Amino acid sequence: MRRLVAAALAVAGIATLTGFATPSPSPVDSDPIRALEYWLDDYGVRDAWQTTKGAGVTIAVIDTGIGKGPVEFSGVVGGTDVSGLGSADGRTPVGARDTDHGSWVASLAASRGTGVDTGMIGVAPEAELLSISVGFGSTSAVPFVEEIADAIYWAVDNGADIINMSFTTNTQEWDESWDDAFLYAFEHDVVVVAAAGNRDSGTTVVGAPATIPGVLVVGGVDRDGVASVGASTQGITIAVSAPSEDLLGVSADGTLVEWNGTSGAAPIVAGIAALVRSAHPELDADDVINRIIQTATPVEGVSWVPDPLYGYGLVDANAAVNAIVPTVSTNPLGSLAEWIRLHRRAAAADPEPTATTAPVEIDPLPPVDEAAAQANPLLPTEDTLLYATIPLTATTLAAILVGLGVTAAVRRVRLASRAPRR
Repeated sequence: MRRLVAAALAVAGIATLTGFATPSPSPVDSDPIRALEYWLDDYGVRDAWQTTKGAGVTIAVIDTGIGKGPVEFSGVVGGTDVSGLGSADGRTPVGARDTDHGSWVASLAASRGTGVDTGMIGVAPEAELLSISVGFGSTSAVPFVEEIADAIYWAVDNGADIINMSFTTNTQEWDESWDDAFLYAFEHDVVVVAAAGNRDSGTTVVGAPATIPGVLVVGGVDRDGVASVGASTQGITIAVSAPSEDLLGVSADGTLVEWNGTSGAAPIVAGIAALVRSAHPELDADDVINRIIQTATPVEGVSWVPDPLYGYGLVDANAAVNAIVPTVSTNPLGSLAEWIRLHRRAAAADPEPTATTAPVEIDPLPPVDEAAAQANPLLPTEDTLLYATIPLTATTLAAILVGLGVTAAVRRVRLASRAPRR
């Protein structure tokens, strides 16, 4: 869901917006657009900026493409198209609908604003962006699963520190080609962030890529920090929650819109990951993820984490950047390699058996006697006559003679018993 915002703010001063109360600029922001970005203050982003704004970190946005014109996207340093529908630099929006989606996502992560204190600003405004366009719901000749795998490989090979994936497949399973692609990202120390999905879009439970072990999955909450009914979903893989309602986004043509969804919550967290990586370049991806989930604000009433609605809690950018958090040796959100070992054992884990010794060679059998091979199998041979036919015949004749003798003796006895006695 989205509504135009730019037109309502075009008049000097602050105009009333459809769906918004008339905003009152904070002491920090005199710009009406910045005043609408409530997550900057409510989720510790502005406090984290006292330490870093994301310099030196690259976020890859795998989406519909990031618009090329708006000054807010001056941080885009590269891109590609994997759909066969867009331009080589990945900056031409593609897809059957919401072609501005990639631009909205990018603006939440790392928009530069239109000036020092004006225009929409991203969570990590000094981070760089990579634009990778994919054809969501379009007539791309490239299969979707192949597009995503290609996009991940390209992002990793072109310097991405963080990959944002604001989409869902609405199925918990994923194509096996994604195993190697996601492993490639994890093995190259990349943080992968994915949206949980939205009930309003038909996603009742998280689907891939949000079901892949090791992925930082983001659920959505409203302005009060309560799990969003329509602009989020649920699932045991949700790691943290972030705002998913009343968000802003810069379109490919520079138009500002209001929109909802975990597609927006994910890049807010991707931006926070960029802040952490910028402030702590010595940390690997596992530790970046761990800092984000361990410093999340617990949700009142939630007694066990990760919770299927909130994960470990509401993300806190300042705490993620500045808190003291012990390091870890593994990804706290699971191991894809281990999952593959357990669930794809026949295809990916067990190697083909190999011989440990050389095969034994057996001398060939002697050639079969040609005459014997051509003999009629129905006729007796010398061996069968000597050892079978003759003994059997002799035994049979002896048995007949004995039988005749016995019969004659019996008859004589019977006749003798019938003779009259004198």
